Amino acid sequence: MKTVVVDTKSIKRDWYVLDATDQVLGRLASKAAQVLTGKNKVAYSPNQDHGDFLIILNAEKIKLTGIKAETKKYFRHSRYPGGGKFRSFKEQMALDPSKILIHAIHGMVPKNARGRAIMSKLHIYAGASHPHTAQQPKELTL
Repeated sequence: MKTVVVDTKSIKRDWYVLDATDQVLGRLASKAAQVLTGKNKVAYSPNQDHGDFLIILNAEKIKLTGIKAETKKYFRHSRYPGGGKFRSFKEQMALDPSKILIHAIHGMVPKNARGRAIMSKLHIYAGASHPHTAQQPKELTL
């Protein structure tokens, strides 16, 4: 049996659209990370980017289980002494709900140049419409 090594130029990338309405944040993020990294493909290789493009719609309708909606905090730092700030889940949802999904999915991809390339294939929109109709994305369900 031979090991098949896929040439980088021959990797076929599809476009998928995923609706986040009433989906749990962690489960949606893990499914999105699998599609973006290409782990759902037969020819997956950990040193190559086999992932597909992913469009996530209705990011403002994501939900959390239990009491996490009241207790979850997001930390950021300005790199100045004493520049650490916290923001609650509800405050972040009011400001920009797409950053919540970006934060969750970024934690599930590699932390290197390949991970940054993977995250560039992610497109998140708060509403139900997107400008990528020319790519003819396929519907993806959880």
